[in-house]
Amino acid sequence: QVQLVESRGGLVQAGGSLRLSCAASGRTFSAYAMGWFRQAPGKEREFVATINYIGSSTDYADSVKGRFTISRDNAKNTAYLQMNSLKPEDTAVYYCAASSFAGLQIDTRAYDYWGQGTQVTVSS
Repeated sequence: QVQLVESRGGLVQAGGSLRLSCAASGRTFSAYAMGWFRQAPGKEREFVATINYIGSSTDYADSVKGRFTISRDNAKNTAYLQMNSLKPEDTAVYYCAASSFAGLQIDTRAYDYWGQGTQVTVSS
């Protein structure tokens, strides 16, 4: 079992920045690929970013490429999502997830464990 706890999100103005963290406990964090997903009201959960188990590779949704950065610190059992140049359309509940497939994973079905989600609201 892996337990994931996201940091508190928040309210930020358009153009602002926010960093989310995801603290993991339980089984070996470094064995899992990590991902961030988001879900806006009335929409399906969508992929945002993923990082492989050692942090050497990343992938992003086109909508956040160049603005968001995913990273991880295996010594601290924590993954991060740095969000810059935020837009109102980034407003959603953000979830971190862990996949036992160690490589990059963009499909929700590849993830075994999920955090509880944290609200990010971007005002215009």
